[in-house]
Amino acid sequence: EFDERTKRFLGLDMNVDIMYVVELKIDGVSISIRYENLEMTQGATRGDGFQGDDVTGNVRTIRNIPLKLRETPGKGTRIEVRGEIYLPRNAFKELNREREKNGETLFANPRNAAAGSLKLLNPAITATRPLSSFFYAVGVTDYNLPGTHWEILDFLQELGLCINQNRWLCKNIEEVIRISEEWESKRDSLDYETDGLVIKVNDRSLYERLGTTAKSPRWVTAYKFSTEQAQTRLVDIRLQVGRTGTVTPVAVLEPVFLAGSNISRATLHNEDEIRRKDIRIGDQVIIEKGGEVIPKVVGVIASLRTGKEEPFAFPDKCPECGSPLFRSEQEVAIRCQNASCPGQIRERLHHFASRDAMDIEGLGDALIQQLVEKGLVRDFGDLYGLSMETVAQLERMAEKSATNLIEAIDKSRKRTLSSFIFALGIRYVGHQSAKALARHFQSFENLEQASKEDIESVEGVGSVMAESIYNFLSNTENRKMAEKLFAAGVAPSREESDLKIPEEKSSFFTGKTCVLTGTLSSMERSKAKIEIEKRGGRVAESVSKKTDYVIAGEKAGSKRDKARALNIPILDEKMFLEKLEGR
Repeated sequence: EFDERTKRFLGLDMNVDIMYVVELKIDGVSISIRYENLEMTQGATRGDGFQGDDVTGNVRTIRNIPLKLRETPGKGTRIEVRGEIYLPRNAFKELNREREKNGETLFANPRNAAAGSLKLLNPAITATRPLSSFFYAVGVTDYNLPGTHWEILDFLQELGLCINQNRWLCKNIEEVIRISEEWESKRDSLDYETDGLVIKVNDRSLYERLGTTAKSPRWVTAYKFSTEQAQTRLVDIRLQVGRTGTVTPVAVLEPVFLAGSNISRATLHNEDEIRRKDIRIGDQVIIEKGGEVIPKVVGVIASLRTGKEEPFAFPDKCPECGSPLFRSEQEVAIRCQNASCPGQIRERLHHFASRDAMDIEGLGDALIQQLVEKGLVRDFGDLYGLSMETVAQLERMAEKSATNLIEAIDKSRKRTLSSFIFALGIRYVGHQSAKALARHFQSFENLEQASKEDIESVEGVGSVMAESIYNFLSNTENRKMAEKLFAAGVAPSREESDLKIPEEKSSFFTGKTCVLTGTLSSMERSKAKIEIEKRGGRVAESVSKKTDYVIAGEKAGSKRDKARALNIPILDEKMFLEKLEGR
């Protein structure tokens, strides 16, 4: 599918071969290192893609990462290199043996050990742990780079960086598939963790033509190895109420070790899944980590049943508040519709305080449980009325920890607009869509006043998400909650990632909403969008009465038809280019 999609975007015949580079996907911690005039100046983790942790001091202690690069022909003055830092398997076992001897908590897997070692405050301790690295990409640089990815890997090696020698230059997708099948069983022979392969188009001149999706470049894909599974007994089924009221069944398991950690719980998704798989309390079940992160029950071993297993009956009342449960005909989820349900309040607070949201460090599950049970916090706004004295009286809290929490709450008043939108827990709104909304509307007030059509015009926001956002912001109680937060001093700020591209002087596109459709021969659609936004315009995904112009390239379809029906002006590519040039 990846091969066919790549050829389709490039306009190639399906019989034409594309050369790919295949590399092992290292299960470690992503790192970016900047060198200026060959000297290392900074090392940072990837974080959320916009902001990571500065770990320069610790990176300097890793033996196979050079403090100074080798000189190469055609070198520049600065280069950012990207790679993965990992802990070898043997080193991981030795580290855990040492921690066990000292009575310390053991690391669950090599990746966690590498991440913990990299973020230690004392580089001297990091230096005692045999971290290692592989590099595979170049970021910002003024070096003259070679034209293929295979040569980029050679170039990184020439600079003195460590490159994984398990890499292959494949003349077609058939060779890629062969290597994928071969390494499914060979991965366990390595002294480091790998969870798959990364496949990249070798010819770097094709990258711009292929472009990117909202999440990743189109010239690369990851192939994940089959997921590890384990067998255990399902002891019980409990219900968990989420922040949107969804009641999710959770399997309580006899603990079993799987993919680096002990598993005692796994999701059962919903009532329909339990019935479809005929899962019963007492069953021997097979579990795996979905995406190697979230444990799930994939099936039962019916042949091992003794007759004592009990079928599970979903209740008709919420396990947290006793309110009637409701199921819409349009979805499989069963929901508690009581907005004051303690289970929902706890989960909403947990989401609100999470790192990508308001980032309130120290507000964990146990503390949230106490705050809700004692009636100290009933909504987000109540957090900002807490005092150090009140928090210090709670179980397992003291003056120092209470002071740290109040300081973290106070600091969260200045979180970015995108983080604030995400923190509200609007259904379907993830971190990336919150960023898109923040970039588009620039303030929460603008978002509150937007119509459903305005919201849907934001790139990456579909009709279902737009309706959810509009309904949430139209709700009187939600508006009161937002006002309570603002009255408490919460003032979402804008950061560089939330801002639009700076506008040039007033132009034809200033203040106009445009929709792009069809293929432009002169530029990629993403480039056209940037050019419009640079001139003060806005690009929407769908045509509505508020659209000012539709720009139609070759093979324009339903968007052009809708523009004609609404009498919206249509610009062909020639007219569009003329308007860009100010003619």
